[in-house]
Amino acid sequence: MDTNLIFLVLFVAVMYFFMFLPQIKKQKKQRKFISELKKGDKVVTTGGIHGKITELKELTAIIDLGGGVKMKINRAAISLEATALENNLEEKSE
Repeated sequence: MDTNLIFLVLFVAVMYFFMFLPQIKKQKKQRKFISELKKGDKVVTTGGIHGKITELKELTAIIDLGGGVKMKINRAAISLEATALENNLEEKSE
């Protein structure tokens, strides 16, 4: 019975360190990124829309898509900064 209990505890510990802990860190990083957004940042939404932030409110952001088109989105829908994406793509192409 003791070996089964030890195995169960080890299994739970491994699951925590390899599955749950990285996900928690990723969520904290995303929350920090969203809270640090500022006017003028180029961003990409979770739907793949690229734009530049023109206005920020507590829960929403207005992004300029170019050509005079603006879109109001939820701040949580912003997935990453476009300049970081562009830099990543340039490094991979070299």
